[in-house]
Amino acid sequence: MTAIVNVSLKAGVLDSQGKAVHHALDSLHFKGVSDVRVGKQIVLQLTETDKEKAMAEVTKMCEDILANTVIEDYKIELI
Repeated sequence: MTAIVNVSLKAGVLDSQGKAVHHALDSLHFKGVSDVRVGKQIVLQLTETDKEKAMAEVTKMCEDILANTVIEDYKIELI
């Protein structure tokens, strides 16, 4: 089973990397972008076959190490 974890900054947290990308896009004349938020994606190959157990395990991974839950949100997709 594969777990895809998308981590992004919470709304209201300044995303300086996103601002830098937005500025670069603007300087390259890409005018259709109103905001940029940069995050990270973590892909985990799991040996667990039970979706509920896998979700619980990956959630614990996110809470313990993969995301800084003070300033970041995460979403888990199991495939």
